[in-house]
Amino acid sequence: MKRNQPESQENELLIELHYLPCIDYISGLMQFESVQLEAQEHYQKQSYRNRCYVLTANKVDALTVPVLQGTHHQPVRDLRVANDQPWQLTHWRCLQAAYGKAPFFEYYAPYFEPVYQKKWTFLFDLNYELLTICLKLIRFRRSLNLTEWYDKTPSIGLFDGRSSVNPRNGPETYVFHQPVVYQQNFGQEFVPNLSIIDLLFCQGPAAPDVLLAGLQE
Repeated sequence: MKRNQPESQENELLIELHYLPCIDYISGLMQFESVQLEAQEHYQKQSYRNRCYVLTANKVDALTVPVLQGTHHQPVRDLRVANDQPWQLTHWRCLQAAYGKAPFFEYYAPYFEPVYQKKWTFLFDLNYELLTICLKLIRFRRSLNLTEWYDKTPSIGLFDGRSSVNPRNGPETYVFHQPVVYQQNFGQEFVPNLSIIDLLFCQGPAAPDVLLAGLQE
């Protein structure tokens, strides 16, 4: 079963933006008719908002986007990327090393490489661009909307998924997804809930099928 099934009357998801989101997050988007992306929250450290996890030859590696003055009191739309560090080059080289020989890297890399050649000012804009690309590649066609104000208690019909998908979650506490094993690029032991980019590079057009299988009860 899915770990935390939304109530049947909740047909819209409210959730924050993540950097190259994990599979649990993407599965959450797929379960609702429409999605509200939280654009009015304050930034939270130690979250998926500026990090993702990928599988390299030796270990699971965290890719973190450095930010300027990332405090709990700063509106997320105002949070700036720390471009005094060569994070774009570091991240892209890591992705090349991790997935360069994956079956679908050569097909999907051209969608992502331009993102890492651009200088980004705001983390929110970077995350939105990457999410848009990922959703296009999995053929996700539901509507995405940005919130215009912050509601501590969302209205009826809106499932509040804010901060529920976080790096501390283990398989027993995934919110939307039941792990489904697929062939990864390294290792003999399957690593669940990596960034969606792992699934895309390894499974290509079959990625939506893996996601859907994880939604089944």
